[in-house]
Amino acid sequence: MEVSGPEASRHYIETAKPEHPSLLDPTYQMASLFGVINIPNIIWINEEGVIVRPAEPGWPAERPPLPKGLFAAMPKMGRSPRAPKRDSPPPDQLTQLSSGQNRNTYVDAIRDWADKGAASEYVLSPEDVIARSQPRPLDKSEGAAHFEMANHLWQAGQRDAAIVHFNECHRLQPENWTYKRQAWSLLGYERVGGEYGRWVQAPLEGEEADWPFTSDFRSDLEMLEAGEYYPATL
Repeated sequence: MEVSGPEASRHYIETAKPEHPSLLDPTYQMASLFGVINIPNIIWINEEGVIVRPAEPGWPAERPPLPKGLFAAMPKMGRSPRAPKRDSPPPDQLTQLSSGQNRNTYVDAIRDWADKGAASEYVLSPEDVIARSQPRPLDKSEGAAHFEMANHLWQAGQRDAAIVHFNECHRLQPENWTYKRQAWSLLGYERVGGEYGRWVQAPLEGEEADWPFTSDFRSDLEMLEAGEYYPATL
């Protein structure tokens, strides 16, 4: 999911050499249809094309090591001057990102489903799938429209107008991290470029006043309690 187009992900796909097709979703159509609001998310679909678990945090294995040179390549980052602040000390970032859904056992649930099919304890009933799926009330629908407009304007080169719509969709659906991280990463790449520029999802240190968004990745992450970024569903 990346509005910048196929070249943004080509390197990673070619390096991984997957044996399955890789779907590129620059307009977030798949995310919208399946209720994806963060990455990585996994959706379980059986052989009949029926969803047996809706979008949830999940991984194919335990956490892999981060790319070598990542932290050395990252510039020092500040915070949005308009970002919310919490009264109590936040969980540290690594704790927040590694808590919640269990990375080490999630793949075991997938293996259980592959082995037992519909008899797996992890397969949900149609009623439970619907109950767990993301609702789409009016404000969320408006947020989706603002996000689509923001992506269109950004691709058309109307940067400032796009940022207005990005901020509005963040306000209307604050729990949607895909909306937030897309916007933040576009500016990060614009400022830094290179292999890891899209990971820069906050203002550079000393440039906080120029950051046009109401928050940033670290500031929003710190507003959560441990386990809320990747909530446990198993």
